[in-house]
Amino acid sequence: MPNLHIIDHPLIQSKLTRMRDATTDSETFRRLLDELTAFMVYEITRAYPLREVTVRTPLETMTGRVLGVPVVLVPILRAGTGMLGGVLDLIPTAKVGHVGIYRDPKTLQPVEYYCKLPPDLARAQIIIVDPMLATGGSAVAATRIIKREGGRDVQFLCLVASPEGVSAYSAEHPDVPIYCAALDRELNAKGYILPGLGDAGDRLFGT
Repeated sequence: MPNLHIIDHPLIQSKLTRMRDATTDSETFRRLLDELTAFMVYEITRAYPLREVTVRTPLETMTGRVLGVPVVLVPILRAGTGMLGGVLDLIPTAKVGHVGIYRDPKTLQPVEYYCKLPPDLARAQIIIVDPMLATGGSAVAATRIIKREGGRDVQFLCLVASPEGVSAYSAEHPDVPIYCAALDRELNAKGYILPGLGDAGDRLFGT
């Protein structure tokens, strides 16, 4: 799995373990997701290009550096929206698109129902966010949509991935790196990650 990157930071692993706990309530789950996402985004943006700007400090003029590429965040509805805050806290200038995909409960295949993306995707660094990479169907479909609309530089960010999901995603999009906090054991017969953390959307929104 050459395009899989597991971010094994102690603080990330500690927060993920608390999120897995079935006794963690929705309020705490949301806060932990926000914090964990921010830590992960800090790691995945290390190689982003910079550009020089001139600023004046209280003492003199100097040349500093700021992000040299526009950033577009694309959460996969609905659970992906829970990761927006953690990214926007670090990159408040980022634009946000949305892709709505649900997994058919019988076929487990992705169904697109909504798409609204910012213009000029070809110039942007795009981060797709979704807490779980399970079967990979929704992630594969969302990435296909973004490429269709002109996206080129894409990263996929999730908390927990399954081997099946990583394999399916890598086969379809070998050029897109996957970043996660954990690669779990397997999927069950219903397409849920084991040991996983349950349905991330339900736990986020109390449904």
